[in-house]
Amino acid sequence: MTPFAIAGVQMHVAALHSNVEAMRHRIEVLMARFPWTQMVLFSELAPYGPLDRYAQPFPNEALAAFQEDARRFGIWLIPGSMFEKREDGRIFNTSVVINPEGQIVAKYSKMFPFLPYEHGIASGTEFCVFDVPEVGRFGLSICYDIWFPETTRQLTSQGVEVLLHPVLTGTTDRDAELAIARATAAQFQCYVFDVNGLGAGGVGRSLVVDPAATVLHQSAGQEDMFPIEVDLDLVRRQRETGLRGLGQVLKSFRDRAADFPVYDRGSGADAYLQTLGPLEIPRQGSRAGTAAADPRTALAGDSETPVGAEPIAMFKGRTGSD
Repeated sequence: MTPFAIAGVQMHVAALHSNVEAMRHRIEVLMARFPWTQMVLFSELAPYGPLDRYAQPFPNEALAAFQEDARRFGIWLIPGSMFEKREDGRIFNTSVVINPEGQIVAKYSKMFPFLPYEHGIASGTEFCVFDVPEVGRFGLSICYDIWFPETTRQLTSQGVEVLLHPVLTGTTDRDAELAIARATAAQFQCYVFDVNGLGAGGVGRSLVVDPAATVLHQSAGQEDMFPIEVDLDLVRRQRETGLRGLGQVLKSFRDRAADFPVYDRGSGADAYLQTLGPLEIPRQGSRAGTAAADPRTALAGDSETPVGAEPIAMFKGRTGSD
């Protein structure tokens, strides 16, 4: 076993002022209490909160400060994410990976903004995979990304053994998200570090799961620092022999007989999805979808457009992504 300790930091996040100095303070406290920590992960949008009016250009002063902290303590640091404003005016939800030398070695923009509620946030298209020398391979996804197993499928197909997952969930779907985190660990035989914030940063209940879907740590609704030592030999052994000697899911997917035409946008296999109408916030008393066409009719190629449906091209631009 190569010891490697990852600490999640669940902290209060303010919406109307910077949280950068508060994060730096917690790094200092964490390293004083648990000096054996080798990687630190904060929650989604922790530095500047959930309002895109505080979007920052990259690089910026906050990132420079976090680079200094990583170098000072000799740690890998993922300081949550922040809204990034690019030269073309688009805004992304972006995270970085800083190595113990203080270098930014990877950058990731959230692929699935929480639409329609995160209207105006652009979607990233590049995956984030990075290696910790002599330890293993890590991948990064942000919050809503985990609801789409294709994201983790891509990462683990590239050898990712630990999924780092900063989230900002302050809504009633946190229970579902926790279930998805456990299922993801089992489906893809990897560790999952799911770190949420408090206050404007979420309802807490951060989670660490091992590749057998065993919960190693579950935070409650207060501030928490939780260093967990991972054993990546466990990941490799389970991928070879299966979960408790049972399902070898990655190899079964590799050796699959089936292809999935739903991923071919021109196949027509997603005809039912086209009946669901536009991606928009529900209105009071909305009955959208309750009178939709019989999906069997849609799948059979009926050209009738259901009530409330619009062609994808008509509303794609409203999301703020290209």
